[in-house]
Amino acid sequence: MKVGKIGIVSRCDHVDALNMVRSILDHFKPEVDIVVGPKTSDAIGIKGNEVVPVRDMRDAGVEIVVSVGGDGTVLRNISKMENPLPILGINMGTLGFLVDVNPEDAIETIGNVLNGFTYNERSRLAVSLNSEPLPPATNEVVLITARPAKILTFRISVDECEFKELRADGVVFATPTGSTAYAMSAGGPIIDPRVDAALIVPIAPFKLSSRPSVVPANSVIKVEITIPEKEAVVVIDGQHSYTILEPDVVTLTKAKHPARFVNTSITDFYEKVQTKLA
Repeated sequence: MKVGKIGIVSRCDHVDALNMVRSILDHFKPEVDIVVGPKTSDAIGIKGNEVVPVRDMRDAGVEIVVSVGGDGTVLRNISKMENPLPILGINMGTLGFLVDVNPEDAIETIGNVLNGFTYNERSRLAVSLNSEPLPPATNEVVLITARPAKILTFRISVDECEFKELRADGVVFATPTGSTAYAMSAGGPIIDPRVDAALIVPIAPFKLSSRPSVVPANSVIKVEITIPEKEAVVVIDGQHSYTILEPDVVTLTKAKHPARFVNTSITDFYEKVQTKLA
């Protein structure tokens, strides 16, 4: 089935990304309905009913979102959608692990996708702070010291059972998608996105026995700081930050709605690992 309506979002501080958006609009407007996100529209001067906030694109009948930028652009816009639409990433960044399509292939790839597409689903982490919901994480949730060179002590429980008390600069809670991001840099394993799991990786732990761990994705993970008067920062996908203190409790579990990525010719996970991380 042909796609009838697409949304476009992009980096707004990147000239080449904005030029790519203009090229996509010029090429595909005659054959498909296109709406753009507000920040993108401001940057390229589009107004009126062609402008739709990312959070409302599903209700507006959008079937896929074309994200022009890097991984951060993808993560930022997925976080705005309660039930994420399939994302097709055009890589205008550097590494681009979540964006499959090179700029020179963008027009051809979008044309193929408009004739029908499939997508893969990636689990996300639902996050709450003192029972108040925060944006879900596609990659990871990082708890890290708010003051450099000040070690923290975390109490972590999994499904109401004490998991470990950890002294470290911080800890990363990652999805399999995020296992190739901060978690990998902190010494965690790479996990195939088809594995239904969550990853717990200490950052600069005080003890050699504090090793990365993998738990079932639907586990309920709770994290607390145990030393008074020390602050930590909760960072979700590098996009959203919150300060926490000793009484606060961060809770994580599998989110109701996954992230969705349009399948392309280089969607294969192991091919990406070899070409982008080798």
